Amino acid sequence: QVQLVESGGGLVQAGGSLRLSCAASGRAFSSYNLGWFRQAPGKDREFVAAISWSSGRTYYPESMKGRFTISRDNIKNMVYLQMNSLKPEDTAIYYCAADRTAQYMLATRIDYWGQGTQVTVSS
Repeated sequence: QVQLVESGGGLVQAGGSLRLSCAASGRAFSSYNLGWFRQAPGKDREFVAAISWSSGRTYYPESMKGRFTISRDNIKNMVYLQMNSLKPEDTAIYYCAADRTAQYMLATRIDYWGQGTQVTVSS
């Protein structure tokens, strides 16, 4: 059993920055990829970024490269998503996720989900 708890969401103006945090607990994550998805109202859950817990290797879909950076602290068991130059279209609930299968994360394959944290970007 793995528990994931997101924090750091909130309201930010366009062009601003936020850092989301995901606290992982329950079992060792050495075999897991951890990452982030987001879901806006009426839209599919969208893959944002992933990181190998053991190696720190990161992966981003092409649509997410540039403004977002994922990182991890393997001592504190924390995963972060640094979001810069935020746009109103980044408004969504952001979910932390854990996947043992692959770093290229698929929403239908995720082993564990957090409850999400709301990010709202105002224009």
